[in-house]
Amino acid sequence: MTLQFTPFIMLDGNAKEAIQFYEKALDAKVLFKQTFGEAPENPESPVPEAAKERLAHSVLNIGGADLFVADSSPGQPHERGNQVNICITAGEIATSKQFYEALQLEGQVNIPLQETHFSPAYGMVTDKFGITFQIFTKRQVSF
Repeated sequence: MTLQFTPFIMLDGNAKEAIQFYEKALDAKVLFKQTFGEAPENPESPVPEAAKERLAHSVLNIGGADLFVADSSPGQPHERGNQVNICITAGEIATSKQFYEALQLEGQVNIPLQETHFSPAYGMVTDKFGITFQIFTKRQVSF
């Protein structure tokens, strides 16, 4: 089983500014960047106009290590203390379900494990120790 653990910095509207800072301070290279407005539209939960420029996800590479940086989702609470999450990337949905179920025990579900436009199984939980984990499953590419 191959897993990847990546630090994930969550900010409140200033992720783009933080990325510019890390590019200069840490020689970070931006590998991917997407705003909430660039994501596929969900008619059941439209993105407010004021939030469309907020950064939904980015991947930076710093000295061979990845760092994820994003703004919190519109309407999602943002507090000091939950700014750094750990993203667990798994290759199989079953593995993601296993981690999700185990980490939510005596903890809190922030986003239910579900299929999204970017993952076949994605969710977010805060464990009983107050650590927030994003569970991400890679899409399987078939040829």
